[in-house]
Amino acid sequence: MSKNLRLKSFQPQEEYVYLTYSLKNDKKEETKILLENYRALLQKALDYLWEKTRIERKEVKKGKKIFAKVKITLPKKKEVYKKLRDELEKVNNLASHYVDKAINDAYSVLKSWKRRAEKGQASLRKPTLRKVYVRVKSTLRKVDGEDVRITVRPHEYVTFSWSHKWFSRRVEGLELCEPIIKEDRVHLPFRYRLPWFTPIDFLSIDSNLYTLDAYDGEKFVTFSLKELYSLKYGMELKRSKIQSFASKHGRKGKVLMNKYSHRERNRVLDYVHKFVNKLLEMYPLTLIAVEKLDKQSMFQDADDKLSKKVSRTVWRTIHRVLKYKAPLYGSFVKEVDPHLTSKSCPRCGWVSRKVGRTFRCERCGFTLDRQLNASLNIYLKMCGFPRIRDIPRVWVGVIPLKGRRGNGFPRDSGEAQGLRIDMKYYEIL
Repeated sequence: MSKNLRLKSFQPQEEYVYLTYSLKNDKKEETKILLENYRALLQKALDYLWEKTRIERKEVKKGKKIFAKVKITLPKKKEVYKKLRDELEKVNNLASHYVDKAINDAYSVLKSWKRRAEKGQASLRKPTLRKVYVRVKSTLRKVDGEDVRITVRPHEYVTFSWSHKWFSRRVEGLELCEPIIKEDRVHLPFRYRLPWFTPIDFLSIDSNLYTLDAYDGEKFVTFSLKELYSLKYGMELKRSKIQSFASKHGRKGKVLMNKYSHRERNRVLDYVHKFVNKLLEMYPLTLIAVEKLDKQSMFQDADDKLSKKVSRTVWRTIHRVLKYKAPLYGSFVKEVDPHLTSKSCPRCGWVSRKVGRTFRCERCGFTLDRQLNASLNIYLKMCGFPRIRDIPRVWVGVIPLKGRRGNGFPRDSGEAQGLRIDMKYYEIL
């Protein structure tokens, strides 16, 4: 047997959660030297790689239409790395390791630009550097207690401390990764190794305008998000007045607009984090299923009134925060395709063409609130039952539960509605 095919260890791969906190950059003069010199290195590396980048335009015929297709080829790193490094060393005024970092960052910028340019989302001109930051490699920083010493040049250092910061207790015992230095802030990412847990419960969540409707195998739970919706609506009214003021007052109006936008984002994130914390405290060691939503497609099918309501929702923010915080509670998050989950009967598989507040199956008579029905179908998809598009045309929904009452499955509408529990935000704070 080949050595490459042998298992070196039967231990599962370690996983980490990254918690990032920021400090005010109170040593701007010292870091200004680092940022300016690193920007020059990065720009030179970008110019060198751009000269060797090939852009080809091709015409592709699909049916009667002809489309222009762009193919971008970047120089291979192995072929240009040594020569590029020698060129950068001639103008380098920092520690030698920053040269390697500049080359890697230049490739990262070009790869990101290539991905967008081939989709038609970016111009074919050379990407420009705006605000440059430095991600300090582990070989250029040394952690001593609650201080981190960063090497700028040989025998020249900059030290940052978080000993008296509000998050110092939270990061006690955690490993500091690569600090990120900007003009005004210093970001410190800490790494937390996840302990291994086996989920013992399941929870499916259907996201709606004012509520999150969930099913945990025994009961339905409705979490009210009206407070969050009202917060977004109130901030939207304030923003419209500030936009009118900003259009007439130039820079002063722009500063005020940034202030209120920052305030709205902070208030929303504060609400979401508190809500997610309470949800995970209620359901630790749980496999949680959420919908994989696409807001853009919702706007296409909605009128102006509904589009405004959808724009005030923060489903993706809730899912994103839930996804990275769940491992801290031994839970995991899985995204499920929401196609037809609110229109399918979880008992016989019939799909309704009518859209209303209540789902009624014309085949078996099953009746349930449309949102609760969606959470029930998401639960069944998460548990491994066939997807709707994979089932033969005789089946449409989740036929495996027909005639069974396992997993706490309700048999009729009265039993299902009796399993519903309403949870409002102020009750779970």
